[in-house]
Amino acid sequence: MNSEKCCVATSEKIVDKNYWDAQYKANTIGWDLGEIAPPIKQYIDTITDKNKRILIPGCGNTYESEYLLNKGFTNITVIDIAPTLVEKLKTKFKDNKAITILLGDFFEHQGTYDIIIEQTFFCALAPALRQKYVWKMHQHLADNGILTGLLFNRNFEMSPPFGGSQKEYLALFKGAFAIVKMEMAQNSSVPRANSELFFEFKKNNQVKVTLYKLEGSTETIIQKLNALPNAINVSMSTDFMELLLVSQKEIPIEELQIIISHDKKHTIKKF
Repeated sequence: MNSEKCCVATSEKIVDKNYWDAQYKANTIGWDLGEIAPPIKQYIDTITDKNKRILIPGCGNTYESEYLLNKGFTNITVIDIAPTLVEKLKTKFKDNKAITILLGDFFEHQGTYDIIIEQTFFCALAPALRQKYVWKMHQHLADNGILTGLLFNRNFEMSPPFGGSQKEYLALFKGAFAIVKMEMAQNSSVPRANSELFFEFKKNNQVKVTLYKLEGSTETIIQKLNALPNAINVSMSTDFMELLLVSQKEIPIEELQIIISHDKKHTIKKF
């Protein structure tokens, strides 16, 4: 069994900027492979256009960027929330104009990309942020853009990392992305063997992906929203505070408010 671990978190709420910066300051980075993950390396080798706009969120030590730069890619952006790490990266890549290094919250970042590479970012996020992750990835990608990388196909006794399953991921990304590939990675690094999925998702340009903030709602509204004529996929965050709606066209907020309103405490607002 994969024994990979980071550190112990007793609550999803503490997995924040200070939490991750503390890990880099203490060098408690047990998730770090020390090299690019082989499945991602293999995928990069298939990209022929070296000018593609590439984003790596929650980049960590970003061995992926090193490989991309060595292969001649010219437009790489990485972002991480940990100041200690980002200062280290800025020093490491200070003379390379092909890479932009950003300190900040991915969910506040603005930009458009052709390819987004997922490598231990999704699993570092509290599960309550997964709907927001899908929404933001869809926003960041250009038409027909690709979200690709690795996701854990297992759960963990200590978190982060926060795991999951192929079934969960397919349900989460349904409609917002076309599933080009999602399969057990065949060439994972030894610590992650038989525990990660390689995926390639293509942005669905024909749908509207909207995130809503909820107050006073429960999971029971999902069935009602799924019954709407234009709805393709509806999911709710684990804390019942955010709703992801994939639809053929945007549904008027007034219509959604009527559906969820059992009393005045139940509200829905668009992000």
